[in-house]
Amino acid sequence: MSAPIFLQYQGEGEFKATSPHWAREADKQFVIGENYRLAEHHDRSDATHAHYFAVISETWQSLPDALMDEYPTAEHLRKKMLVKCGYADERSIVCASKQEARRVAAFIRPIDQYAVVSVREAVVRVYTAQSQSYKAMGKRVFAESKEKVLDALADLLGSDRPAVARAS
Repeated sequence: MSAPIFLQYQGEGEFKATSPHWAREADKQFVIGENYRLAEHHDRSDATHAHYFAVISETWQSLPDALMDEYPTAEHLRKKMLVKCGYADERSIVCASKQEARRVAAFIRPIDQYAVVSVREAVVRVYTAQSQSYKAMGKRVFAESKEKVLDALADLLGSDRPAVARAS
């Protein structure tokens, strides 16, 4: 996928690069006469991004001791909540036996300390949280994942959602 080009709508279906720099970038990426699909992109705000990570940090600091082994850092908490909420990539490995599956899972667990590794029968499933970086996750998906993770944190703590959101 190409990097975004900043354009200004001129009316009557025409767009123009917003500066000579963006005109040069457009010339590098596009071919005159070719058809391209245009989609509007909205950057998410730094404020909502910062709020989310602050809530994760504050929530982690208030976890009961019984949960600290499962979530030893705020990053573990965030990534495991992303997996729980479905914002994860899944890989499955079918093994020859249950015993082999347990060995494969034991081998995989230390490779990614944030991955969720599960074994069911002879199948090992590895879930890795999707990146929430600005580049990897757009405004809409980030907002959706943020809401779901904050709800999951409230469930984890047995509290209502507004109390978790106020933690920032």
